[in-house]
Amino acid sequence: MQRFQTYSIPSDAHGAAVAIGNFDGVHLGHQAVIDLARTEAKKRNAPLGVLTFEPHPRVFFAEKMGRDLAPFRLMNADARARRLEKLGVDIVFELPFDQALCDLTDAAFSKNILKDALSLRHVVVGTDFCFGKGRLGNVTTLAKHAVDFGFGVTVADQKNLGQQVISSTNIRNALSNGDPGKAAAMLGHWHRIEGLVKHGEKRGRELGYPTANMSIEGLQPPAFGVYAVLVDILTGPHAGSYHGAASLGVRPMFGENYPNCETFLFDFVGDLYGETLSVGLVEYLRGEETFDDLDALISQMDADCTQARTSLAAL
Repeated sequence: MQRFQTYSIPSDAHGAAVAIGNFDGVHLGHQAVIDLARTEAKKRNAPLGVLTFEPHPRVFFAEKMGRDLAPFRLMNADARARRLEKLGVDIVFELPFDQALCDLTDAAFSKNILKDALSLRHVVVGTDFCFGKGRLGNVTTLAKHAVDFGFGVTVADQKNLGQQVISSTNIRNALSNGDPGKAAAMLGHWHRIEGLVKHGEKRGRELGYPTANMSIEGLQPPAFGVYAVLVDILTGPHAGSYHGAASLGVRPMFGENYPNCETFLFDFVGDLYGETLSVGLVEYLRGEETFDDLDALISQMDADCTQARTSLAAL
């Protein structure tokens, strides 16, 4: 898969059929939009692309206004790109979301970016798509610009799960409520936390449970507590898939105050520092707790791992 973070792209990346959006989580609604773009790409023997933005527009506008923004992203840009590659996307355009882009009218965006810079042949958007300066562009104006500038447009219908709209917001709510199963039903895959393994306090090693520590900075924090998890080691000599248990939170037992993800991989021996992990949340086992002493903590960790093994074995 090709991935571009600039408007200067090689000739073989021109002429794609693309899905446009933020694609945070790459949930089933997003996948439906991508599938429509895939159909149009096949009709035209064109590359299948996704056009998205970095940083997320919400982050850009919050920084511009000098406002603090609570972490909300379901995945970082690298995790999103990996998920899109799994879906068979040929090209990801991560356009820099900056003031220059914000100042483009919807007509200028359609001409300067979609037509001139990327030479797109077809675009697919959701019914609520808004774009251009002041968000004055919508699916109606996009259809007009498409005629003017010579590309096709498809508008994807909203996708629901039962009576609930599939949306990044509803997935965030499910995760905050400790319901990774409901989140997965809307995502079409387990919600995953991905990132580099960093050095921690090494308390887990001292307790007989060495953990891989990952930052969740900038990401929507799921309900704090212990989870049964599916782990993919994406880089290094131990690359592969494993079962495990992960603790998400601020470690109140030890007076910590910044959230992270600590994952214990079952039946694993090796060094993971500096490697990239993808930790899929399968089942919420319990909330964060404090214990009277380390023996009580270890006893609970034993029980957590037993429960996680049972849950994962049933998959």
